[in-house]
Formats: sequence, C-alpha cells, structure tokens
Amino acid sequence: MKSDIEINKLINNYNLKYNLKKINKIHSFELKGLSLRSYFHKNILAFGDLLHRIHPLAGQGFNMTIRDIKILNNIIQNKIDLGLSLDSKLNMEFENNQKHKNYIFSSGIDLIHEFFNLERKTKNDFISKSIQYFNKNSSINKIFTKIADKGLLF
Repeated sequence: MKSDIEINKLINNYNLKYNLKKINKIHSFELKGLSLRSYFHKNILAFGDLLHRIHPLAGQGFNMTIRDIKILNNIIQNKIDLGLSLDSKLNMEFENNQKHKNYIFSSGIDLIHEFFNLERKTKNDFISKSIQYFNKNSSINKIFTKIADKGLLF
C-alpha cells in the first residue's frame, strides 16, 4: 500500500484539472468481480451492480446494466405484444438470455485487469504499448468501442 503522500503526488501528477489540497484518510479494499448464481428470487429480479459487479477498469458495469435494461424491456414488450401475463417467468427468461453473456463479458474485463496487474508486477509495458497502438488504429478502435457499447453479440 502506498503512503498518503505518494498517493497525493500520483493524483497531482496525473490530474491536470484539479489541485489536490488535502487527503484526510485513505481506505483501500480489494476489487472483486461477482456474478450472482441466480438473477432472481421468486418475483424479485436483481439488477445493476448487485447482478454483476465488475472491476471499474473500463467503466463497463453501467454499460452492462443498460444492456440488461434493454433486454428486459424487450422481453416485457414481447409478452405484452403476445397478450401474455407479466409474471415471474420473465425473470427466468431474462436470466436465460443474459447470464451467459454477462459472465463472458465480465470475465473478459477481469482478464484485462489481471493483464494490467501482471504488467505492473513485472514492470513490463507491452500491454500498455499494445493498447496505445490499437488506439491509434481507427478500425480496431471502432471494433473495441462497439464491443464496449453493445456487448459481445452486436
């Protein structure tokens, strides 16, 4: 764990918009991914960060939630269009539709996070330099952006 002074210096070095005056106390905790075994209990559907907690590396937790909302809305609209009742069966349909996709996507985010941890521990910048290269390539950058925005099955 870095000292308060080291963290203060890091923040001031990389943050060009704000001048940090004081840090009262720094708390840390390990960031862990979590996916619920079941997305629902009876007629209660879990959603958002409760459903799939992922490392905030790329800010994808919110995107996953937005995709979940879109899918749930489609399931509800489909049931309404067919004249079916909106009951707890839609929870199972939502889980069957999204669970495997969310697992694969969140596992990918965790894998990227672990690559960066390995890079940091080995003091090797291969991954960072590769990302910089891909970031400069507009075709590859568009593909990664599409995956980040729409998920794996765009």
